[in-house]
Amino acid sequence: MSLVYEKAAEFKHILRILNTNVEGKRKVPFAIRGIRGIGRRFSFLICKKAKIDVQRRAGDLSESEIQKVTEIIADPVGNGIPKWFLNRQRDFKDGTYAQLASNLLDTKLREDLERLKKIRSNRGLRHYWGLKVRGQHTKSTGRGHATLGVTRKK
Repeated sequence: MSLVYEKAAEFKHILRILNTNVEGKRKVPFAIRGIRGIGRRFSFLICKKAKIDVQRRAGDLSESEIQKVTEIIADPVGNGIPKWFLNRQRDFKDGTYAQLASNLLDTKLREDLERLKKIRSNRGLRHYWGLKVRGQHTKSTGRGHATLGVTRKK
């Protein structure tokens, strides 16, 4: 048994939301999670605020619904999402609350790391050296990097 979709001509397989390609075949909250900075709970809350059924596929969304999703991501507090739900609370420079996504998230992270390096904090220096930052062991753990422990003689 195969599924036949009545509005196949209107279905979009790839959507472009916040400079990110979003899969149209996935259900809306799981497709929105493909955007960097949007998590599981926040994507469901976006669907609830935009009045989008969570069982719909992302390719079914109209342009106005996509616009509503981007507006909610851009101004979550204005759309009724509480401040404690956001991923950037009490920003270092201006003390604002914001939900960062996609390119803006990368920019803020880079700025934070540069500030930590500039003030020569331990965290900033360890980021700069490519070491573990949060107190983990470095001799035998970690993925993708060489071990930093004792090397054997040849």
